[in-house]
Amino acid sequence: MKKYSSILLLSFSLLSGVAMAGGNTEAGIGGALGGVLGSVVGNSIGGSTGGAIGAGLGGAAGGALGADKRQRGEAAIGGALGAAGGNVVGRSVGGTTGSYIGAAAGGGAGGALGNYMGNKADDDERHDDRRYRRSYDDRRHYDRGNHYGHRKHKRHWRH
Repeated sequence: MKKYSSILLLSFSLLSGVAMAGGNTEAGIGGALGGVLGSVVGNSIGGSTGGAIGAGLGGAAGGALGADKRQRGEAAIGGALGAAGGNVVGRSVGGTTGSYIGAAAGGGAGGALGNYMGNKADDDERHDDRRYRRSYDDRRHYDRGNHYGHRKHKRHWRH
């Protein structure tokens, strides 16, 4: 039990700093910590299957917590897939300790990659929109800007 409490204390202290910022590094740290925490809790509740499910849920929560505001979905998906996959691969290579390391590595990489890919997709969409508007604006009609024809034929009376 002492091992679990130290892991929880370390994770919560690091996650409190992650919650303030939002970038690739923060999403990676969040995904890694969430994956490890989920794996520990899942292993204690449901064995190896519970560990994989817990790692996925924890990686999703941690990745979303550390990601940019608009990329939380992508970071959550990346963190979940990375942590669950890392847990399964790590367990086959190094047992329980290997599953924790694999969940941390996979959740961190998945959360950071999901956040990065979401940012990149948003940049590409903005660039495409600008290109479309620029080609559309080339078809405008030009005039000299003298829009005072309605004032020309008035009579000006002097009192």
